[in-house]
Amino acid sequence: MALAMDQIHHIRMLFYEQQMSISEIARETGRDWKTVRKYVDMDDFNLPEPKPASEKRFCPKLDPWKSTIDQWLLDDKKAPRKQRHTARKIFKDLSKSDNFPGFNCSYRTVAEYVTAKKKELNLENKDKGKLPLIHRPGEAQADFGDALFYENGTAISGKYLVLSFPYSNQGYHQVIYGENMECLLESLDAIFHHIGGVPTEIWFDNASTLVTQIIHSGGRKINERFQRFADHYGFQARFMNPASGWEKGSVENKVGYSRRNFLVPPPRFLSIDDFNQQQLKEADEDADREHYRHDETIRERFESDREALLPLPAIPLDLRRRIDGITTNGWGKFTLNKGKHEYSVSPKHTNTVVNLLLSSKTVTVLDENYKEIVVHRRLYGDSRQESMEWLPYLGYISRHPRSLRNTGIFDMMPPVMQEYLTQCGNTECGKVLKTLCELTKRTGFDSAVQTVRQAVQYQAHDADSLQNLYRSLYSDVPVLPPLSRDAGIPKIEPIPADLASYDQLLEGGASHERVS
Repeated sequence: MALAMDQIHHIRMLFYEQQMSISEIARETGRDWKTVRKYVDMDDFNLPEPKPASEKRFCPKLDPWKSTIDQWLLDDKKAPRKQRHTARKIFKDLSKSDNFPGFNCSYRTVAEYVTAKKKELNLENKDKGKLPLIHRPGEAQADFGDALFYENGTAISGKYLVLSFPYSNQGYHQVIYGENMECLLESLDAIFHHIGGVPTEIWFDNASTLVTQIIHSGGRKINERFQRFADHYGFQARFMNPASGWEKGSVENKVGYSRRNFLVPPPRFLSIDDFNQQQLKEADEDADREHYRHDETIRERFESDREALLPLPAIPLDLRRRIDGITTNGWGKFTLNKGKHEYSVSPKHTNTVVNLLLSSKTVTVLDENYKEIVVHRRLYGDSRQESMEWLPYLGYISRHPRSLRNTGIFDMMPPVMQEYLTQCGNTECGKVLKTLCELTKRTGFDSAVQTVRQAVQYQAHDADSLQNLYRSLYSDVPVLPPLSRDAGIPKIEPIPADLASYDQLLEGGASHERVS
């Protein structure tokens, strides 16, 4: 058996550097003197030529059907990966078809041959070679994962963004509503400010959100807003080669780790901002784990990442997307997301042009002078949805109560509110509308509708009754128990009035002194 290279080096060192004889080296190492002589005289240090593996011969009874199996596997190269032959499917077809009489090989024999043939034809993606990647401190990778969460009791099928640092294996994540540009930029911005710096470069997928076109030469056309963000923060955006997800294995592993350790079971919270701040702190605490490869904790290695970070820019960047020139319809509404999401503006802005500012959470509507009109919670998903902010509509109609039926606002109201306003008298309608406007401003339109529903049950059609019903429903006023008379409280006898003294006072005869 050939010796290992360190053993050969030891023999040659004893001979050439310590001037020991062949016999002395043989006694020192316990090797045969012929072996010692062989390696002392060795002058060719090339690795020996690899011996070709002997061709494995499978069951000879399989030979008549090997050409058929080979053709099936060759045809699979043109088929989608999930619709290719498996060894069990091939065995089943050979066993049960009348086209292959005499077939009596075992499934194991077929499986061994199919496995070897698939490798030969390069049909298994897992056998592709992967180049080892070297990661330097300060580099990061970003990717999205799917997450179900409950915000204020509402189930949301959202996403979460993970930013991983491959050098230290530290990672941070943020729960978000979708994969749009606003969600991406706001999440990165939050992580940058939490760690106190900016990665030198960040690796991304070729998502359509970021990359508008992959050029034939390997270049990318980058979304203008994302390029502005990257230039503002100073990091270099890198993009994976198509179909080469292994290039960002660090963040893909971290996506799974974050889901299993922080998002199972689906989290429940009142505020997504507060929850995300807590997640950043928990990621810091999680860094006390030992690194999977190095004899250090993740926190210790992350210090090298921190030292390499770029400083945060002095000037904050507005991360919202601006959309100018949106035309409203006759109801004072407009749509986004290819017409699926409808938002209200106000009756004053029907068939007019408005401007928008979009964040990950809100849609702010501005007039032609870029003054705020109304703010909506941003809608997500592919189903048709509507966000209706009633305050501008109720405020407008409360100033013009006689035009209630002619503006179209009445037709948009819930049936219970239509029924209630129909029963209100003309003189009381304006006061009721003002009250509904005030209630909506305090706790939202739903609370106003619920108050109206109670008023219908009690047949109360005036503004004062609405106010009282609202207080009973939404004001946290404790009901005090009746006072009990304590035996220790002394009984106070009434003092009889001296009416003659008062008569004297009224006649002007009394002095300013105290009347006795």
